[in-house]
Amino acid sequence: MNRYNDEGASSSSTSQSSQQTETDDDRMIAIVLSEEYANMDNAVAKRLSSLSSIPHVPRINTCIPNYNDASFDHERLFQRLNAYGLQEKKVSGDGNCQFRALSDQLFRSPEYHKNVRKDVVRQLKEFRSLYEGYVPMKYKKYCKKMAKSGEWGDHVTLQAAADKFVAKVCLLTSFRDTCFVEIIPQSEAPQRELWLSFWSEVHYNSLYDAQELAVRSKPRKKHWLF
Repeated sequence: MNRYNDEGASSSSTSQSSQQTETDDDRMIAIVLSEEYANMDNAVAKRLSSLSSIPHVPRINTCIPNYNDASFDHERLFQRLNAYGLQEKKVSGDGNCQFRALSDQLFRSPEYHKNVRKDVVRQLKEFRSLYEGYVPMKYKKYCKKMAKSGEWGDHVTLQAAADKFVAKVCLLTSFRDTCFVEIIPQSEAPQRELWLSFWSEVHYNSLYDAQELAVRSKPRKKHWLF
C-alpha cells in the first residue's frame, strides 16, 4: 500500500513537472514573439491618434443583439475599419475571443488565451475591491464563471486586463454613438497599447494596420523552436 502511494505521488510529481515545463516553454516562445514585433506596437495608434474616446465604465455582458441589429453593427464596424485602413486578425469565436485577441496583441499569437484568462482571473481575485462594485452577482461566482474556458469576457475583464498587463486597451467598436473606447490602467501609466475590434456584444478580434498585417501574414521560419 505504501509503495503504491509512493509510486502514485512520484507519477503525479512527474506529471506536474512536465506541465510546468510546457507552460514555461510556452511563455518563453510568447516572449520571443512579443519582442520580435515590439517595433510594430504603435502602428494602429498613429493611424487613430485623432480619435477621441468615451469614458469607459466596466460592466458585464448584456444580451446579444437581434439579427438585424447585429448585421447593422457589423456593417458599421466594417466601414470604420476601411475608413482608417485597418484590418482584423480574426480569432476563433469559441467564447474565448476576447482572451484570444488580447493574447494576439500581447504575444502575437491567439494561442496563449488560456494563460491570459488565468492572469485576468487572478487579477480579479487579488484586487477584488477594484471590480466587485461593477459585478451584479456574487463576486466569487463571477470569478469562478470567468475562469471557465469558453466563458465570454466582458468590460470588467478588459479593465482587469488593462490593470494586469499595465496596458491601455483600445477598442474600435461598432457602437452607434462612438467608434472608440479606451480602457486605462487604474494605478499605473500604461506601458503599451493593445488594439482590439469589438463587434458589440458579439465578437472581438485583434486589430492592426492593414499593411502591417499583410507583412506579418507572410510565412516566417520558426527559428525559436530549434
